[in-house]
Amino acid sequence: MSQRIFGYIRTSTAEQHDDRQRIALEPYAIPPRNLYADRISGKTFDRPAYNRLVKRLRPGDLLIVKSIDRLGRNYADIIEQWGYITKSIEADIKVLDMPLLDTSYGKDLLGTLISDLVLSILSFSSQLEREEMLRRQSEGIAAAKARGVTFGRDALPLPENFKELHALWKSGEVNASGLAALCGFSRRTLFKRLQEQRVADLNDDVYAIILMK
Repeated sequence: MSQRIFGYIRTSTAEQHDDRQRIALEPYAIPPRNLYADRISGKTFDRPAYNRLVKRLRPGDLLIVKSIDRLGRNYADIIEQWGYITKSIEADIKVLDMPLLDTSYGKDLLGTLISDLVLSILSFSSQLEREEMLRRQSEGIAAAKARGVTFGRDALPLPENFKELHALWKSGEVNASGLAALCGFSRRTLFKRLQEQRVADLNDDVYAIILMK
């Protein structure tokens, strides 16, 4: 039986392009049905395309990825998946950016040892890089918040007749779902805006009392 070749591509978000990975895999003439791509974080191997790919792998198949971080970002999980594919399934893996990570060659004891050592180092480095990226991201968000930068979508404005609609709800003429629909909100957004409105009304009342003194 001839060797089947598979390719795996991963980007962390839908906005990122996978062109470089696809171009790198082109010389291997991978059949389109054997090329799998995920647009999801590498912190877990619970990915739709990856799971379908692994289920199709058989002994003697070859899986090609551009770099080890495209396979994953978690050290322990990369080691586990690598062992599962190469030892349990008995398929091979080829990492284009690191020629030493090619289990289709050097299957003797020394070749396996070198491959395992390189895999451990690169997987560990990949996880450290991800953790450093998350740390910088967290620090950046904290610094931005300290400067007064807000995150998330702008809050939907209250309808002009909100007081009248609110009165209908308080009198029991409409329920919460009905009030949300009239305002164009989800129930969750409605209750959040009601809470904000209560705080604003309370502040207005306190301010009025202060002025009266």
